[in-house]
Amino acid sequence: MKIKDKYIELCVEDNFIGIGSTRKVYKYNNIVIKRFLHPIGYKQGLNEQYMYDFLEKEGLAEHVAKVTYLDQQMLIQPYFKPLPLENGCSYEINLIHDSRLTDDLKDAIHLIDSKLDGFDFLDSGNYGLDDKGNLILIDYGMTKKLYENEWVPLAESGILPQIFLNKCIICGLEKELRMYGDGDSDHRCIECGKE
Repeated sequence: MKIKDKYIELCVEDNFIGIGSTRKVYKYNNIVIKRFLHPIGYKQGLNEQYMYDFLEKEGLAEHVAKVTYLDQQMLIQPYFKPLPLENGCSYEINLIHDSRLTDDLKDAIHLIDSKLDGFDFLDSGNYGLDDKGNLILIDYGMTKKLYENEWVPLAESGILPQIFLNKCIICGLEKELRMYGDGDSDHRCIECGKE
């Protein structure tokens, strides 16, 4: 059996841990498998591979999740404990004062932002925690150019989902809902069946 086939077999509902607009994430033991839902997800994976390699050469990769496998269907990284949600939602990380943010991660984020066109460093959903309680950047492949030129037009046209805080019509809880354009009337959360 090819290694890729082994990873695909692990992408089952029991291992599901999260979903974004372009990738669906599964956990198995100490790894995460990011399956690409859209070609932009693969581009994010390529960016993460490039950015990690760049940071490693600069000695700034210790608190950034390494890409251990990448192909056109998936990306594999080590698993890090997710940050707890606040009221069922992600929140903004304070990149200046958060005590879980190490100096090398601050430097890595600055380098990704200034030299590699990185984007979206405030969302707590893009971080995990290592065994010492330090932040690890786990989702860093979106660039400003990719966001503006490809993601935004597809989200505005309803092809890719945007995340909105709203009440789920099934469970009645206010949660982050995946909404496909302004005309999407399906206000269910992931737990109630909407992907």
